[in-house]
Amino acid sequence: MNTSAARGARDRLVVIGGDAAGMSAASQARRMKGPDELEIVAFERGHFTSYSACGIPYWVGGDVDGRDRLIARTPEEHRARDIDVRLRTEVTEIDVDRGRVRGARDLESGAEVWTSYDKLVIATGARPVRPDLPGIDAPGVHGVQTLDDGQALLDTLARTGGRRAVVVGAGYIGVEMAEALINRGYEVTVVNRGREPMATLDPDMGRLVREAMTGLGITMVDDAEVTALPTGADGRVRAVATADAEYPADVVVLGIGVRPENILARDAGLPLGDHGGLLTDRSMRVRGQENVWAGGDCVEVLDLVSGQLRHIPLGTHANKHGQIIGTNAGGGYATFPGVVGTAVSKVCDLEIARTGLREKDAHRAGLRFEAVTIESTSRAGYYPNAAPMTVKMLAELGTGRLLGVQIVGREGAGKRVDIAAVALTAGMTVHQVAALDLGYAPPFSPVWDPVQVAARKAATKISAPR
Repeated sequence: MNTSAARGARDRLVVIGGDAAGMSAASQARRMKGPDELEIVAFERGHFTSYSACGIPYWVGGDVDGRDRLIARTPEEHRARDIDVRLRTEVTEIDVDRGRVRGARDLESGAEVWTSYDKLVIATGARPVRPDLPGIDAPGVHGVQTLDDGQALLDTLARTGGRRAVVVGAGYIGVEMAEALINRGYEVTVVNRGREPMATLDPDMGRLVREAMTGLGITMVDDAEVTALPTGADGRVRAVATADAEYPADVVVLGIGVRPENILARDAGLPLGDHGGLLTDRSMRVRGQENVWAGGDCVEVLDLVSGQLRHIPLGTHANKHGQIIGTNAGGGYATFPGVVGTAVSKVCDLEIARTGLREKDAHRAGLRFEAVTIESTSRAGYYPNAAPMTVKMLAELGTGRLLGVQIVGREGAGKRVDIAAVALTAGMTVHQVAALDLGYAPPFSPVWDPVQVAARKAATKISAPR
């Protein structure tokens, strides 16, 4: 094995992946140890580092003025802090026995070189799901996961004469990209294999999202499985086909979801979970490895509500993972406790939020529960611009423990989910949530906050005689 002893006194930390988890880890490790103690090399196969992938739909839709606004720290800024960032360098193999990685130093030339490490961070992220369908790789078909992907889509939109767009999938990315394309003046169809959009919600709450999307002029096609992406004589995509119909398209965006980018880890014999993500301990160290850590969208995390492992690809988690990894790789100590599955999004002025378990998650975990749904407003009903809000809450029978909350509403609805996220993390009951001393004034909330109204209803329901 190549070690620091063979190179000199310094350890070498190698990072695979230059976005949230990887560069947060590199930056935190650099804070812990200076360049005389720790050499840091980061490989990134794209053109950018430390950017907000979550902001790509808003850049595409024109809400964000330019790609550079999404970049938190450039490669040059990382290099100024003695982090050796190597762009357009794809690592093709991890040799854990000999402590080294093999990378194509130049993706254009294909030249490869081995780089030894004393400590390794795997932050390979996730890849968009691309089903094996005829035409899936045709020009005009785009997944949207990286800044390079976003730029490629914008380039296609600039070259395309037609104004018909089809989005395949209606999860967070699909819904946000549908809005972005509407904002750019496209005629948008969303083809979704589920009963309702936003499978991260229960179907009754997803129905509210579909109604809002239809109101924007988006054509919603639910319960539809894509069978092919037919192409024209020029080889470009011209439609999205299902078993029952064909939807014309000048551009297609895939919003089917993502999977952990696990090929390197799998080939290296590292442990993977049921969802395909790397398995780590609480310090984000890969199980069975002393000096290998992993974080971000390529790992599985502990769900604090169900007690099960899940794959939840979010930048919030990735940045936290990176901080913890960097602290541990730099000689300190930190742990990641787990998540409750909080997420928030929007379709124009409709805000969509969830945290904790859906009904099917609770059933899968073997939990007995009651679900309640209430209608309320964002402000006191008599105050100007009070907006409607629907809150759904799940509570465990017997214990009264809060299990999950979903919120769909207008301005002021989405971030209310944070109340529930804190309550879930603390293991609170719905009785305790109903008793919380939350801030009140008519411009901000009804006298009973909508989350507390739902908690009161849930507390009453689970306490009723059976």
